Parts: sequence; C-alpha cells; structure tokens
Amino acid sequence: MGDVVAFPSRPAPQTPEPEPLWREAVGHELREERRTAGRTLADVAGDAGVSTQYLSEVERGLKEPSSEVLGAVAGALGLRLVDLTTRVSRRLTGISGPVCLAA
Repeated sequence: MGDVVAFPSRPAPQTPEPEPLWREAVGHELREERRTAGRTLADVAGDAGVSTQYLSEVERGLKEPSSEVLGAVAGALGLRLVDLTTRVSRRLTGISGPVCLAA
C-alpha cells in the first residue's frame, strides 16, 4: 500500500450577508425621521391618512407601501419623496456623498 497523502483543507465558502430589502431600508429611514422629530406613530399616521398599524408595519419593513403612501408619510414628516429616496439609496449603497438617481 502506498503513502496516504493529506491535502490541506479549504475554508468553507462564506455566505454573503443578504442585502437589505428596499422596504426595510425605507421603513428604517421613516422610523428614524419620526423618532428624531419626537413624533408618535399615531400622530404621523393621522397626518399621512394611514392607520397606525399600517405605518408600524411599513416602519418595520413588513409592508411594501405604494408611492402614494410613501409620499404621504414622507410629507407628514416634512420630507420630500426625493429626500427619502436619497436617504434610502445612501443606506443601501453605503455612499455618504451625493447620489445620482436615474429613471
């Protein structure tokens, strides 16, 4: 019988972290803005014309809100939709400088 040849073991491939979903990043930004402003869910939901439960689910990334709802919630927080979109884009890309959005 021959000699046993030992091969060096290769490290197991690392599974990359899943990218956050758009709805999760949007929810995070909305919640952060609401808390920074010192406002309650009920207050912002009322101004935006959505239920408190729905806004809570949006903030937790559980719901995929329409552009109309996003615009209403952003407006209730004193944000333009483009400002919210820019913040979300920065969060997802990790870019802190200017972001160019193309349609």
